[in-house]
Amino acid sequence: QVQLVESGGGLVQAGGSLRLSCAASGPIFGIVHMGWYRQTPGKQRELVAGITSGGMTDYADSVKGRFTISRDNARNTLYLQMNSLKPEDTAVYYCNFRRLWGAQTNDYWGQGTQVTVSS
Repeated sequence: QVQLVESGGGLVQAGGSLRLSCAASGPIFGIVHMGWYRQTPGKQRELVAGITSGGMTDYADSVKGRFTISRDNARNTLYLQMNSLKPEDTAVYYCNFRRLWGAQTNDYWGQGTQVTVSS
């Protein structure tokens, strides 16, 4: 089983920055996509930023130009650099690794880390 542990969340003022980390352990093979999602009460979890195994990135329109997703393959760690934070970025952030192995797809999730942006 792939295990994901997020860190780096916290309370920050609007305009500030945070960097989230997601450390992966276990059988890291066949991972085709890694991403950061966020969720607020009563709303569906949404993709904030993603990166493919080939290094292509994609971002939600609401965070383009402010957030940057990156990875360190040697450390099996995924990052999300968040700059110019806004109160509407407040959410629980989750990292996700998606494995495609043959015809089987598996999604692995971290436990989530709270990000709170005060105005």
